[in-house]
Amino acid sequence: MEASQPISASQTPQQDTPEASPKPFKKSFVTSLVEAATLRSPSFKEDTYFISHLKSAEKKALQEFKDKLSVSQSSDCSMWDIPLLGGDERADVILLKFLRARDFRVPDSLHMLEKCLLWRKEFGADSIVEEDLGFKELEGLVAYMNGYDKGGHPVCYNAYGVFKDKDMYERIFGDDEKLKKFLRWRVQVLERGIKLLHFKPGGINSLVQVTDLKDMPKRELRVASNQILSLFQDNYPEMVARKIFINVPWYFSVLYSMFSPFLTQRTKSKFVISKEGNVAETLHKFIRPEEVPVQYGGLSRPSDLQNGPPKPASEFTVKGGEKVNIQIEGIEEAATITWEIVVGGWELEYSAEFIPNAEGSYTIAVEKPRKVSASEEAIHNSYTSKEAGKMVLSVDNTASRKRKVAAYRYVVRKSVI
Repeated sequence: MEASQPISASQTPQQDTPEASPKPFKKSFVTSLVEAATLRSPSFKEDTYFISHLKSAEKKALQEFKDKLSVSQSSDCSMWDIPLLGGDERADVILLKFLRARDFRVPDSLHMLEKCLLWRKEFGADSIVEEDLGFKELEGLVAYMNGYDKGGHPVCYNAYGVFKDKDMYERIFGDDEKLKKFLRWRVQVLERGIKLLHFKPGGINSLVQVTDLKDMPKRELRVASNQILSLFQDNYPEMVARKIFINVPWYFSVLYSMFSPFLTQRTKSKFVISKEGNVAETLHKFIRPEEVPVQYGGLSRPSDLQNGPPKPASEFTVKGGEKVNIQIEGIEEAATITWEIVVGGWELEYSAEFIPNAEGSYTIAVEKPRKVSASEEAIHNSYTSKEAGKMVLSVDNTASRKRKVAAYRYVVRKSVI
């Protein structure tokens, strides 16, 4: 067992990249399948969209694409309010997405773009963002935008576990008309995310998608899932920089075999897989904890989005057999300190105490030691001091051998006389 490790809030805490949990000697079927899926293609590298970075053959294909597009389409054709003809560098970003999706085969890319333009017109995709489709109960629950990853990409979360409830399923997917309406809403969520993109060389030109597979009713959602996947691949090429699957259950093999024929090798190279129990550890690799929703081991709550950019959090790790004390010093008399703390997968003991500076003063147990379950979200609390001192937040992982990622943030407000 390791001794208690203090972290002073006035210092920069550890910000190591979390290590993967040790793998058992015998690989599970899911692990083997995931490795087979991801090792067939090189790791994904996002395009910069700088023309100068293109190979000569790719530059030639882009020019040929523009020439053929100018013949087949009118001069006012556009996508996301960006004219595709006329020399706008934002148009080059869009055209390169279609070219990349078809390995720079110009005829195939042109066919794909023409079909997409027709679909957007028939579907009304350009005006869908402002429509009220009546899915208030699904907003912030099934598919929603929340924050950005460490590279600045907007993050879209998807979770279909609510549809294990048969009444909910029937209400949303009960017939073809309901399914069409749901697909329309799902496109609306994606279009809102695309509004956050730059469409500029060197800018943020794609999203990150996080898909929670917990409790997902695979059989019932097969039709909807296939239609969503097909629709997005046909009309939103290269819009996803990374696809993170979390809470991956044993039946992922069934889902993967179902989706695999529809996926390109380039798409598969964007996959990140996280089994149940490793959600926070995985997400913190790519997304800062203040941007991760509380239900996934982060500090972000829906109400935070109304208050501007989130206050940055300090990341640290808790090794197996270790106790970490976070010391927040310099708290004055009558000051109020508000803090949040989260540990991925908790299952450890947490407490908070205030230690006065004055000799002879008693330590105050602000939060008595208690075991925090794995399902608990970030702890949020505040305390107003009666005298100067420091706050100590403790997380005790001495009963576990598993290393855990964690984060905290705080605000101290001095009294106003």
